[in-house]
Parts: sequence; structure tokens; C-alpha cells
Amino acid sequence: QVQLVESGGGLVQAGGSLRLSCAASGRTFSAYAMGWFRQAPGKEREFVAAIQWSGAITYYADSMRGRFTISRDNDKNTVYLQMNSLKPEDTAVYYCAARVGVVRTNWMEYDYWGQGTQVTVSS
Repeated sequence: QVQLVESGGGLVQAGGSLRLSCAASGRTFSAYAMGWFRQAPGKEREFVAAIQWSGAITYYADSMRGRFTISRDNDKNTVYLQMNSLKPEDTAVYYCAARVGVVRTNWMEYDYWGQGTQVTVSS
């Protein structure tokens, strides 16, 4: 059982940067694979990035690769998403998620979810 709370969203101009944080509470945070997903109004939920227990294995959606970086600090029970070179197409609610087992990219395979944080990128 784990509870997740996202923070760090906001409004930025195209080309700017944001750093999202996901604070986890509960037992054995280091045992969970973690992921970031996003959803814009009228759009399907979309995979962004994911990270394995140790942090040594990471995955990125093609449109985010090279711009976004996922990391985790197990001592602080926190997962981060550094977002650079933001585009208006990145505007969405960003969700942090956790699952027991190996890292996956399908949102239906995650067990726990945060409430989301809004990211808005203006032109």
C-alpha cells in the first residue's frame, strides 16, 4: 500500500522547464516501480516515463526522450520528472503511479495513483 502526492506543476512559456515531484508514503517504497503519465482534455491517458526499483532502468515515450528525465530518491521516498524544452503539446494533467513488479508502460498495469498536477505550456 502506498499513497502518492504530485507537486511542481504550473504555467510556463514554450521552451521553458519544470520539475515535478511525487512524494510517496507507505511501506517499502523502494520495492515499487514508478511511472509518470499524463492526460489532456479529450485525450487518452499517455505514458511519459518509468523507472525500476534501483533507478538503473528507465523508459521514455518517444516524444519525451531527450527532453524529460525521470529519477528517484528512495531515501526521500520521492520520484522526480525534469521537463525541459516544453511545448504547448505537453499541456496536460501529470500523474504519478506505482506498481508491484517490473516496470511497465501501460497505465492499466499500475496499482496506485496520485491526484495529478496541472502543467500548462503557453505559446
